[in-house]
Amino acid sequence: MLAGLLYFPREKVWQRADPAKEGMAIGEIRFSRDHLWIRLDDDLQATLGITDYLQEKLGEIYSLPLPEEGEEIVKEEPFSTVEAKNGRRELIAPVSGEVIELNYETQEVPEIVNEDPMSEGWLLKVELSSSKEFDDLLTEEEYEDFLAEEEGEEED
Repeated sequence: MLAGLLYFPREKVWQRADPAKEGMAIGEIRFSRDHLWIRLDDDLQATLGITDYLQEKLGEIYSLPLPEEGEEIVKEEPFSTVEAKNGRRELIAPVSGEVIELNYETQEVPEIVNEDPMSEGWLLKVELSSSKEFDDLLTEEEYEDFLAEEEGEEED
């Protein structure tokens, strides 16, 4: 995966994180147990999308309606429903905040999410209500452990 890497969208580059720095770092990515990623873009602004894992589980995505700019998303509540080859799935907000930007390209050409869910296929940007919600999400290492557990349960 992306262990110890930070993504900088303007430069379109990944850089190794500095483990000596504590707390939230601009460019840091966290993950939800509902398979969404969220990247910190600024002190309280973040970009949100679905993980590679969820995209692979869903298969080809046909429809991905998003909330409007200015709407609030609420942590642990659905904000969209994805329609895909392998069924329909609600997307659960990993954080609360106001939607400040949408990736309209994902609505016009949902295939972009299939091809690059962790970069060009981002869904929306939010002004976070609380930085604590970001801190409470899984680090990449914790998310990888969670995936391993989840895969183990599916095999049982």
